[in-house]
Amino acid sequence: MSEFNHISVLLNESIEALNIKEDGTYVDCTTGGGGHSLEIAKRLKNGRLICIDRDDDALKAAKVRLADYLENITFVKNNYSEIDSILNSLNIDKIDGAIADLGVSSYQFDTAERGFSYNQDAPLDMRMDQNQKLTAYDVVNTYERSDLIRIIADYGEDNFAVKIADAIIKQRSIEPIRTTFELSNLIKDVYPKKLQVVGHHPAKKTFQAIRIEVNDELNVIEPTIRSIESHLNVGGRIAIITFHSLEDRAVKTTLTALSSGCTCPPSFPICVCGKKPKVKLISKKPILPSDDEIQYNRRSHSAKLRVAEKV
Repeated sequence: MSEFNHISVLLNESIEALNIKEDGTYVDCTTGGGGHSLEIAKRLKNGRLICIDRDDDALKAAKVRLADYLENITFVKNNYSEIDSILNSLNIDKIDGAIADLGVSSYQFDTAERGFSYNQDAPLDMRMDQNQKLTAYDVVNTYERSDLIRIIADYGEDNFAVKIADAIIKQRSIEPIRTTFELSNLIKDVYPKKLQVVGHHPAKKTFQAIRIEVNDELNVIEPTIRSIESHLNVGGRIAIITFHSLEDRAVKTTLTALSSGCTCPPSFPICVCGKKPKVKLISKKPILPSDDEIQYNRRSHSAKLRVAEKV
């Protein structure tokens, strides 16, 4: 395993937002290299930290980084979407906080053989959990045209979704598309030359879309947030960091719904649903990285932190 390098984004802001208690129970849903976990562990005395990740490399790196605090930590290899069953298996009913740093780690992007990057040639993979069966190769080479269009349009928000899907179908009818460069070059050929001069790499949106599909990144956000909320003690907090608009929209919508309470139509003179707010938003607007952080870590430029507290 190559060295697990990942700079934790919005580190101070997210740790401050969790309002950590020395004897509290906390969950790092996306442990990664352990950056956020380390700062939580430092603040615990009789407390407990559950570190979850589906990437074996991440957990190995985190165990090394958190070596001085292992007596307070439980490591779990799983998808954070399974938080209900994870907590139940550990006989934990209530927690005092949870953090999730969504998306792909710098280590995963920068490790060529993981197949996440269009800048490095490697087999099409993109699995966060390398034990799962579905890979980017499978998506590219076996999905129906309509599904490819849907994924690239919805998850990549790419206006050239139809043309990209058609180019994929045409190429794979000749021979399978096996590597990141093969796919990247195919997408480049679809894009008008004038659009390749400015803006993002032509393959950026499609690679994002395929990665999201492979790892089912969006569908789990709402149910996971609702599961976390159900386990929070009053005053407990949830802090979620996102990196693109689709993630942030899902987080914002879910937290807003949990903080709204009544779902009766505005035309009703009184509430008949009886629903009460389950959380309060700590900040209606997301917390953004400072200019200094963006300068130090360019990958933080799109990050947004949203925080809510159980009521």
